[in-house]
Amino acid sequence: MKRLPLIPTLLVLIAVAIMVRLGFWQIDRMHQKNAMVAQFEAALKTPGAPFDLNRDQLNDYPEPYAAASVVCDSSGPDSPKAGRNLAGQSGWTHVFDCTYRAPSGRQAAVKVIGGWSLAPTVVAWQGGPVSGLAAPESMTERGKWHIIANPPLAGLQPNARPNPAGIPNNHWSYAIQWFLFAAVALVIYGLALRKRLAAKDAEG
Repeated sequence: MKRLPLIPTLLVLIAVAIMVRLGFWQIDRMHQKNAMVAQFEAALKTPGAPFDLNRDQLNDYPEPYAAASVVCDSSGPDSPKAGRNLAGQSGWTHVFDCTYRAPSGRQAAVKVIGGWSLAPTVVAWQGGPVSGLAAPESMTERGKWHIIANPPLAGLQPNARPNPAGIPNNHWSYAIQWFLFAAVALVIYGLALRKRLAAKDAEG
């Protein structure tokens, strides 16, 4: 019985095991993302209890889409980015950098989605009271949050309501890719072994 080359075989098997593990990790991530979307959708139907922004940063807030309020000491010109209004019309949402005084006495900051307009005209807003929904800043991962103003600020139109169903969930396709990589690695190594053994037979 011909012996397999020990080190190359171990390296290939380890690499395949890692790729398979990454595939199952992507499946776990898919289930986590589905659970997060379901939680966000439920929270939009029944918002959490209102709260005043009483922390240094709006990070890792446990209840998505709770009604939030803050008094911005200052803001300034906004940063327009593509977005939709309450009717679904495409245009520009206006993001303000709100600075406020945290209970610790330090100056803290949070982004505020102030409202929507048809044109990307820069809007100046000097600060003041803000109320609205605390929402994930990226809509893909928890961590940083912002406030979607309701009512809108500085004469802007209302923003579109958050839509958790739009959160991308590509983890299943990533899992399939890792499993395919593992299968391809095994096939390639098998062909290489076959060629190597055939060459040895020819020599013998």
